[in-house]
Amino acid sequence: MHDRLHAPAVAAQIPMGAEDNFWGVVDLVTMTAWDFKADDKGMTYPEPMDAIPEEFIPVAEERRQMLLEAAADCDDDLMEKVLMEEEVSVEELKAAIRKGTINCQIHPVFVGSSYKNKGVQELLDAVVDYMPSPLDVPPIKGVNPETDEEEERPADPKGPFASLAFKIMTDPFVGKLTYLRVYSGSLDSGSYVLNACKDKKERIGRLLQMHSNNRVDIDSCTAGDIVAVVGLKDTSTGDTLCSEDAPIILESMEFADPVIDIAVEPKTKAEQDKMSIALQKLAEEDPTFRVSTNHETGQTIIAGMGELHLEIIVDRLLREFKVEANVGKPQVAYRERPGKEVMGAEGKFVRQSGGRGQYGHAVINMYPQEPGKGYEFENKIVGGVVPKEYIPSVDKGIQEALNSGVLAGYPVEDVRVELVDGSYHEVDSSEAAFKVAGSMAIKDALKKSNPVILEPVMNVEVETPEEYTGFVMGDIPSRRGLIQGQEQRGDAIVITAKVPLGNMFGYATDLRSGTQGRAVYTMQFDSYEPVPKNVQDEIISKAGGNA
Repeated sequence: MHDRLHAPAVAAQIPMGAEDNFWGVVDLVTMTAWDFKADDKGMTYPEPMDAIPEEFIPVAEERRQMLLEAAADCDDDLMEKVLMEEEVSVEELKAAIRKGTINCQIHPVFVGSSYKNKGVQELLDAVVDYMPSPLDVPPIKGVNPETDEEEERPADPKGPFASLAFKIMTDPFVGKLTYLRVYSGSLDSGSYVLNACKDKKERIGRLLQMHSNNRVDIDSCTAGDIVAVVGLKDTSTGDTLCSEDAPIILESMEFADPVIDIAVEPKTKAEQDKMSIALQKLAEEDPTFRVSTNHETGQTIIAGMGELHLEIIVDRLLREFKVEANVGKPQVAYRERPGKEVMGAEGKFVRQSGGRGQYGHAVINMYPQEPGKGYEFENKIVGGVVPKEYIPSVDKGIQEALNSGVLAGYPVEDVRVELVDGSYHEVDSSEAAFKVAGSMAIKDALKKSNPVILEPVMNVEVETPEEYTGFVMGDIPSRRGLIQGQEQRGDAIVITAKVPLGNMFGYATDLRSGTQGRAVYTMQFDSYEPVPKNVQDEIISKAGGNA
């Protein structure tokens, strides 16, 4: 841990036994031993043994001394006692470890086995003993939606209520569960709160204290609590729930856009509704998971942050929701972007087929925007050449058309559009006609703009033994990757690179075979970047589009 993580780790426990023969721990703070031999999967709290087994005493005493010295570096009073070789009480040692943990001077390490819940109770006790409480951190900050001024909410049970919805789950028995972290004030079941992000009132149904998969009904909660709420209809992950008379919007969580998608189809028509409901529930739980429909093929498309992410989603769909579905191969979520600005692009929709006809005419200017700026629409009509009531329809038509680009049908992003001219017919014009005209105008602009296809590029970090550095350094460029640097981390070499996601499929298997399973890697989304011309032509060909 010191070498690979550069962390000031110090043992707070030592194991008795290892792997299949792991049966207990020695707590170095209290110098007691705990026996986990009872096969109850951690459902009961083990009793401490009468004494530490003799074969573990020497290493326990050595490690306790190391723990004392590390804790003493964080507390002057304890340092004096250690130097004077005086007796140190359990309370004094715990206080010093807590101080060092909060200040990130030491990281106490505990041992256990999650498979049979060995050591889990002791770990949770350590969380209470050593991790910072709400009183140890500064007050949470947010913005008052009425004044746009920054405000604070100290961890005070008597203060105005403020909480953050940080997780949503679907429970088969009680339905939708919204997990709240309460930062300030108190909350009673049956009361009403304000969703400040959506400006909607929500009624608190039941309040639940969660113990893994066990639930306990409670009447109220206060600052510092984490609770689950039943009955919230409009609250999403990242929303702020607060008092109506003291509104505040806490800093929300930011979620990246999905970069990979796959098609899923129910095996039978009877499964269609079941699958739709299941996907809707999964999307509520996970803001980085999206569900859409391909309007050309009618397929349901699910999108996520990577292969493993979608594998887990599909597994839950089959296992938890019992949906029988066929799953396609993962596809990269490409985007399109205009290559240059286009002035005076035109869309004119005229239809005459007896009786009242259809007429809509829009002229636009289109500008590429900086990455991440998104879509903007500006009405620059003067003289009423396009009546005000038709302007939103033009905007709507443009936005719908941007969902499918002209190169390969991928969504178009980072576009600013100005509606500058047009015409109308007093009898034949309608909202529907101007919506079509807006769609035609943006399609015309995109075709003239030399559009490009964008691909998701990932930040990749590979940690490998030195003897396999050559393999990794040679493999990354073959995937159109750009190596950013390398550094020594303990006995390993860490290589950082930017690699297109489309070239990372199957990388885990290739890396494992090329390094005899000794290298590991992580990756996360960095940005969307234009693809080379030859790659763009290949993508267009596969999508059946036109270059």
